[in-house]
This record gives sequence, structure tokens and C-alpha cells, in this order.
Amino acid sequence: MTAVRVTAVAVVLAAVAVAAAALNTDGLALLALKFAVTDDPGSGLDTWRDADADACGWSGVTCVDGSGGRVAAVELANLSLAGYLPSELSLLSELTTLSLPSNRLSGQIPVAISALQKLTTLDLAHNLLSGQIPAGIGRLASLSRLDLSSNQLNGTLPPSIAGLPSLSGVLNLSYNHFTGGIPPEFGGIPVAVSLDLRGNDLAGEIPQVGSLVNQGPTAFDDNPGLCGFPLKVECAGQRDEPRIPQSNNGMNPGAAAEVGRPPKRRSSPTVPILAVVVVVAIVAGLVLQWQCRRRCAATARDEDKASSTKEKSGAVTLAGTEERRGGGEEGELFVAVDDGFGMELEELLRASAYVVGKSRGGIVYRVVPVRGTAVAVRRLSEPDDGDCAESGWRRRRAFEAEAAAIGRACHPNVARLRAYYYAPDEKLLIYDYLGNGSLHSALHGGPTASPTPLPWSVRLSVVQGAARGLAYLHECSPRRYVHGCIKSSKILLDDELRAHVSGFGLARLVAGAHKTAHSKKLGSAACALRSGALSALSYVAPELRAPGGTAAAATQKGDVFAFGVVLLEAVTGRQPTEGEGGLELEAWVRRAFKEERPLSEVVDPTLLGEVHAKKQVLAVFHVALGCTEPDPELRPRMRAVAESLDRIN
Repeated sequence: MTAVRVTAVAVVLAAVAVAAAALNTDGLALLALKFAVTDDPGSGLDTWRDADADACGWSGVTCVDGSGGRVAAVELANLSLAGYLPSELSLLSELTTLSLPSNRLSGQIPVAISALQKLTTLDLAHNLLSGQIPAGIGRLASLSRLDLSSNQLNGTLPPSIAGLPSLSGVLNLSYNHFTGGIPPEFGGIPVAVSLDLRGNDLAGEIPQVGSLVNQGPTAFDDNPGLCGFPLKVECAGQRDEPRIPQSNNGMNPGAAAEVGRPPKRRSSPTVPILAVVVVVAIVAGLVLQWQCRRRCAATARDEDKASSTKEKSGAVTLAGTEERRGGGEEGELFVAVDDGFGMELEELLRASAYVVGKSRGGIVYRVVPVRGTAVAVRRLSEPDDGDCAESGWRRRRAFEAEAAAIGRACHPNVARLRAYYYAPDEKLLIYDYLGNGSLHSALHGGPTASPTPLPWSVRLSVVQGAARGLAYLHECSPRRYVHGCIKSSKILLDDELRAHVSGFGLARLVAGAHKTAHSKKLGSAACALRSGALSALSYVAPELRAPGGTAAAATQKGDVFAFGVVLLEAVTGRQPTEGEGGLELEAWVRRAFKEERPLSEVVDPTLLGEVHAKKQVLAVFHVALGCTEPDPELRPRMRAVAESLDRIN
């Protein structure tokens, strides 16, 4: 083959000797390629003539402007060209693009190709090339895109490719015959590069280093010998638990007879101890059950004792012990926003109520009526000020207008206001009761938290629903609300784990009860201060934390920032203040991505087993980082955020 190529070059040089004075070196190099093509069924190279002054007019050839005919690109795709790649291509010193995909070129990739130091794109996919990848390709400092897929290349993956300094687009080595393991140096490939090693004969454990941890399983599919994350194939010995070596039975004549038999279990002193513990627990349970039955029987005989028992068990009534509604109150108002809400005020106030949440803005109760389903009642804590009847009338009208506007907001992912009650010393908002608590308790623990962590599919569904609900408030609701207090505790979950955004409009209702002018601040910072939790400040956008009254102006962009923090909670499982190194969660995640740290160090450890969801997790990370851009003008609108999350499925 080498002799044939030498003869071919000699023939080419002889053929163009007469025209050499007219055709430059780049043209001669391309004529060598034309001569190396043994079959051109589409006559794609018919325009390549040695009589031309340069190659700039040839089909598939692009020249550098004003360079005297120097070739910048050779693009000959889908021409079914058969032949080989001549080493004379190394003479194209200004070449930036060599694209010859979907042909029938065979033989080896010439080593001399490493001389093309300006080459940025090398695409030889879907050919019949064989042999190893020349190590010199790793010295192409300008190469950003390398596609050698669907050939017959073999050997091991050269570590030098991973060190290409300008690699930023594609590194596709799929569907060849590469063997051996994946070099750890491949972990240094930038995260932005699309790596594809599918369809080879690679083997061994995927190195858990650098960007390899951030690759999805599709980058390694169809390599039967590969194992480890992110594939679902466990490496041999990963599940083997450490075993205590058995004693040497070589001196025991009967040891050979015991080979293959299961070892006899020796009785353990812990067994009777456990039995005693179980018996004691059962007896204690029976005693407690007996005491409860006695107490229930006593309450059935005496209603006064029943009320006392309720108070001891945590049950109260919204009417309270002061009987504040004994004769009815002047100026009180009870309105059912939803026509389907049939509970009367007296029934609501007298029903058993259990505290399920407290904040500086008020207390939330689960109210269980004698008939019907439970409802959630928020009692606003701030009393009205002033004794003037006219100011009281105005406050009532303002409360009624705000509550009615909240009630008109109707969306499947927004907590529905069913009714409200106003009196000079009492304000109640009545909602459907959502029994699965909040996203915050589901992620970080709480009274309503599930004993098992939320799987990724549920987390994604919850944040998608919450995004749609918040987008509705921003774009489609009658008042185009600014929520002003978005956080994971404001995203409630129903029995089917659907998300419901709650708490919107409360800032205006609460602020209307304050005396001082500074209490009119309705921004996210004011919400954080009312909550009394340091973690609430982590939801506040940078522009709303500035001193001097800026926090008074809640904005939709501030809501977007807060929702971005909620997304980061969902994918990391961390509290908003739990970034490492003293950083808040948002700043820590942003630094981790900038440093290209492995995804396993950032994502919630309970999600690492769901390797099929890795690309979805990365997509949510990118949406969250867009939401939390320091510059509010760079943040998307909530509708765009909701659409981006919906597309992840």
C-alpha cells in the first residue's frame, strides 16, 4: 500500500508539472486528494482541474479572503467518495475545516494531519477508516470539534485527545472498535463538550473524575464491558460485603466433608433480649390503648370533660375561650368566595382546630367540622389600630377588596381561597386543606414529611406545577400579582403530590393592619423579616436586599429569583443557607458549576441512583441558574421558566 501511494504521488506531480507555475501548493495538495479518490459516483470532483490558477473555484473548497488562493475549508459530505486520505493534506497550512462525512474513505488517518495547526473542525464520520487515532491529533491546539464516529477505528482511546485546549463542541468517537478503559484524563474534557463513546468495545469502570461524572448514560451506551455511574451496570465486587476470613480447617479431618454446606447458625444472646423488648413494647401499647379507651368513654359521658380533653390533646376552636362572638360583632363579615363552600360561620368557629403552622403573620389551623371535609384556616395575627369608626370602615373595605381579588385567582396549581371572615379583632382566610404538607417539609423533614425521600419524577412534577401556578399569577390572574414571598414552604402538596402555590396576596392583607409607614413594605425582604427565619433572606433577590427602602418594591423578577432558589433546593436537597464554605445555596451552586465540579458533589445524594434522570437534573440546574442571575434584567419571565421546565419531560 505504501508503494502504491508513493507511485500515485509521483504520477500526480508529473501530471501537474506543466501547470505548477499556475497552481499553488494548496491546489497541488487537493489534486493529491482527488487522485487518491478511486470512485466518485456523483462527479463531485469534476471541477477540480489542474489548469486553474487556484482551487478557490472548486466544488466544496473555500479560500481565505485576500490570501492568494490559500484554502480555508474542504467540505465534501455525502458524495460516496471511495479512496484514502493522502498525507499531502498536511500542506494545507491555512486549513480550518476538513469535513468529509458520509463517504467511503478507507485506510488510516494520516499522521501528517497533526501539522494542520489552524484546524478547528475535523469531521470524518461515517466512513470506512481503520487503525488507531494518530496521537498527534492531540496537538491540534485550535481543534474545537472532532467527529470520527461510525468508522472502523480500533486501539485504545488516546489520552492526548482529552487535553485539546480549544475543544468546545463535539468529541464523537462512537460506533468504532475502541477497546480498553476510558482514560481518567477524559475527566478534564469541558462539561460543555458533547462526549459520545457509544457502540465500542470499551471495558472497565467509568472513572468518577471531572466532567465524566456530569455525563449522561447515553454517552457510554452499547459498551458491554463498561460499568459504574452513570450506567445502571454495577461493577463486579461493588455489592460484595466485607467478609471475615474463616479459620484454617486444614488440620481438621472432617473439614473436607463440610465444603459446600451452609454454616450452622449459633444461637445468639441477643435473640432473647430482643424478644423481651418486643413483649414489653406490646404490653406498653396495650396499656396505652386501654387508657385511651377509658378517656374516650369518660368524654362520652361528660361534655365538659370532652372540651378539657380536646385542649390537652392540642385541639382548640377558632371561637377561642373568650367567646368573642357571643352576641355577634358590629362590622363583621363572612363571605364564601366559592359557591361550593357550604360551611356556616358558626360551624367553622366551633369545629375542632389543630395548629399546623405558625409565623409572625399568623397561625394556620386544620379545622375538622362535624360534617364535610377538613379546611385550612389562616388567622392573621395583626390587630387593627385606631378607634375611629371611619378608619375601621375603610380597613374593612380594603380587606374585603384584597380578599375578593385573591379569591378570583383560580388555577389548578394555586391554593384556592374558599371563604374569608373579617371582624375588628379577627381576620380569617379559609382554604382547602392539603394534607401532604409543603415542599420544604418533603425535602428537609417535618411533621408531614414522608419517611422516604421524594423521587426525582415527583420533584420535577412539583416544581413544574409550581412554576405554572406562579406564571399564572404573574401573567393571567386578574391582578397580575407579585407574590413577594416565594419559598419552598409556600408550595403545598395535595394527596396526589400536586403543587399548589400558597400565600400570595397575604403581604397586602398583613401590611394593611400595621400602624407605621415602614410596615407598608411589601417586598421579599419584608416577607423574610416577618418570617423570623434567616433562611428566608436567601430567597431575596440581590436588588431587594439593598438598604434605603428598596425592599418596599416587590417585583416579579424578585419572585423569579426566589423560585430559582426553590429549584436549587429540589435538586440539591439542601436548605437555602446550606451552601458550603459559608456561602448561600445559590452562590455555592454557581461556584460549583464554574469550577466544573462533579455533579455527584452537588446533587441530592438520594437522587444519584436515578441515573436516567441525570440530564433532566442538569436541565433544572441551568433553569435555576438563569432564574437567579444577579442582574434582574437577565432573568426570564415566569412563563418562560414554566415552559422550559415543561420541556424537560
